[in-house]
Amino acid sequence: MKYYGGCDVGSTYTKAVILDETGKMVANTTIRSKINSEQSAIMAMKEVVDQVPELNSSEDLAYLIGTGYGRNKVPFADENISEISCHAMGVHVTDPNVRAIIDIGGQDVKGISIDTDGTVKNFAMNDKCSAGTGRFFEAMANAFELSLPEFSNLSLSAKNVIPITAQCTVFAESEVITLVGEGKPTDEIAAGIEMAVAKRCFVMAKKAGATDSITLTGGCAKNEGLKQAIEHVLKLKVINLKTDPQLMGALGAAEYARQKGMAKAAG
Repeated sequence: MKYYGGCDVGSTYTKAVILDETGKMVANTTIRSKINSEQSAIMAMKEVVDQVPELNSSEDLAYLIGTGYGRNKVPFADENISEISCHAMGVHVTDPNVRAIIDIGGQDVKGISIDTDGTVKNFAMNDKCSAGTGRFFEAMANAFELSLPEFSNLSLSAKNVIPITAQCTVFAESEVITLVGEGKPTDEIAAGIEMAVAKRCFVMAKKAGATDSITLTGGCAKNEGLKQAIEHVLKLKVINLKTDPQLMGALGAAEYARQKGMAKAAG
């Protein structure tokens, strides 16, 4: 049996996946990224390789593809592919019916339209401001002195929404701290934060060609409050993926590795 790997080195988290010849995921991991992208890739790949008894190191993989922010730093990678293409392919092999993605990364937000074969039809990206990204949510959770999972569910109990007007992470954090200090209901403030991010996703979703449904990828896809806000603002159904949405980039990279590796062996 041959194995194929994908390593997605993100600005916040590094993910790695190993597939067998049939496309079955046999190993995966998600770790916090280090300052050094190569070190992040080495650590993540060691963790997944250790989960497969037949493998001793990344060099034993038939094909390995790097993707993400630090895709050029993945040791032993045969090539690298953009995270946009890899997220599209990862979602495609998880659910072939999905045609549109909003990928909320640590430092940017992308809208991606997927063709019937898993390739990218169109995409749009906001990387000018961190508001609405994973780092933004971390800052908001810190302002509430909550963990990210706790913050993600906070807005679900809100009866009303307190709008957050600031468009910048720094100013938004100050606005939230002021509202908390004034004794405003924390769940209603959180609902305002989720709504503000959902509105930022609106343009990305339209550029991605979303018509009736969309799926979310990246760590923020696990944010239940954000899912609810996106469905409300975009008037689209958010499709929940059966595989961890944070792994989509690494899964897509591993699937590309499998296709390329098998084609190379056949040729």
